[in-house]
Amino acid sequence: MVFNYSKSNLPKQLFINNEYVASKNSKKLELFNPKDGSLVANDVDLAGAEDVDAAVAAAEKAFPAWKKIPAQARQEMMNKFAALIQKHSVELAELSRITLGAPISAIGHRETMMAAEGFKYFAAWIDKFAGESFPQDDGFLKIVRNEPLGVVAGVVPWNGPLTTASNKAAPALATGNCFILKPSEKTPFSALALGPLIIEAGFPPGVFQILSGDGSTGALLSSHMRIRKISFTGSIPTGKRIQEAAAKSNLKRVTLELGGKSPAVVFDDANLENAITWCARALTMNTGQICFAATRVYVQEGVYEKFVEGYKKALLKAAENIGDPEAESTTMGPLVDKAQFDRVSGFIERGKNGQGTLLTGGSRVGSEGYFIQPTVFTNVDPDAEIIRQEIFGPVSVLNSFKTEEEIIEKCNDTNYGLMAGVFTQDINRALRVASEFDAGMVGVNCVSLSFKQTPFGGTKESGLGRENGSAALRAYTDQKTVMINLTY
Repeated sequence: MVFNYSKSNLPKQLFINNEYVASKNSKKLELFNPKDGSLVANDVDLAGAEDVDAAVAAAEKAFPAWKKIPAQARQEMMNKFAALIQKHSVELAELSRITLGAPISAIGHRETMMAAEGFKYFAAWIDKFAGESFPQDDGFLKIVRNEPLGVVAGVVPWNGPLTTASNKAAPALATGNCFILKPSEKTPFSALALGPLIIEAGFPPGVFQILSGDGSTGALLSSHMRIRKISFTGSIPTGKRIQEAAAKSNLKRVTLELGGKSPAVVFDDANLENAITWCARALTMNTGQICFAATRVYVQEGVYEKFVEGYKKALLKAAENIGDPEAESTTMGPLVDKAQFDRVSGFIERGKNGQGTLLTGGSRVGSEGYFIQPTVFTNVDPDAEIIRQEIFGPVSVLNSFKTEEEIIEKCNDTNYGLMAGVFTQDINRALRVASEFDAGMVGVNCVSLSFKQTPFGGTKESGLGRENGSAALRAYTDQKTVMINLTY
């Protein structure tokens, strides 16, 4: 099967058992280009119950042989798959961009390459994810094995279609599971296009499958009695429904990454240029459609005015490069679709109506497409909607603070706990504040970033479990204890 997909030849069918097949479901997905609102396609397959059952059956058939494949063979497949993603990175990025709107220069190519890196990273773990053994001084040798779960599924968001797919598929496959991927109904094309690469890399039929669909497809996966785990990235309400469906079905294992309202704290002694750079980038990257974006910025009174001036200047500069995501000069594209544009615009309009003082932005850019200015509100009440809820767009609040004790309390006063950042030249303060933040990840003199080697995830309603690093491998395996009697 030759890879020949592009914006003029879109993949629209399900990929089951190493074949593209038409859905048994008559319903279809409709997608639009966010740069101008034009129709991209209205005939993309939406997987229904029969399709999910077919994928699960193929995965169950493949699992016994797949879990026994030697480590070197599995490594070779995953590394070849990563190389193929890199080889076709331009086309894959285009397939994401056509309905996501992520700029080709700032996000598009990088997101695809990060996905490839994820497969290479977890391929390297395959022969290094060791079990344990305990001595036989009591007459019994104890061995602990890490064993795959079986058929698992990943439901990924639209803001990073391939990177988030890699975060779930790569550790699942590395540990010997068979994986079913459901991309977002807003950005299905780059994932659906992986079929020829899966085959060329050598994955057997049923090992890695892709089902396009909407929330109804995700619900089928979540409640399926023969799927052993589901990993989801998205909103809190959907995450709660997935956890409930998992519990009511076969009590399948669940990993949830559910977003954040991440604080960035800038103390008087911080390097202001560095702090401004990180905070501005965190808000404008992917047009603010990043789960760990620093959208609550707190600056100590002594440098507040200087920070306000620099932060506003940086965001106005970023706004100069809002435009067509196909243009190399563009660094900020549109929001993903009309629904997201209306949601973000609604928050901004309500923010203008007494929730805070508008510092910059607050308006649409142009007359077509879903472009919006980077927007900042100052002097925001701690109970205001724009400081309490995740907006998922280029909107932040900027408030001042006096003391360390005060700001820790303000930062932790939220249902979210994904990311936090502290900017200071005092290492003792940095470590002290980092330990007090109720968040899964903390940046010191940086914010809104992650690494493949380290756990990614949050506390409180930001989710359950962790992705990346060895934590991801543990999430896709069960431990089996083998006890050997040496007493006779």
